[in-house]
Amino acid sequence: MKTAALAFFILSAILLFTTLKYLVELKRPGVYPPKQVLKKRAAGLAGLASIFLLVAVMLSYLS
Repeated sequence: MKTAALAFFILSAILLFTTLKYLVELKRPGVYPPKQVLKKRAAGLAGLASIFLLVAVMLSYLS
């Protein structure tokens, strides 16, 4: 269980860093892909990261 919780924590951190990367790219002018696409990707990754973080916390408390 500890290994699974650690894996979910690591995946959550990677997704959060990727979300931050997309949010920083939103501030730059003339970025491809368009800003609407970057916003959707950032929102999707943030949602997935929060789900993984929630699962990791639940697994760490169960074991």
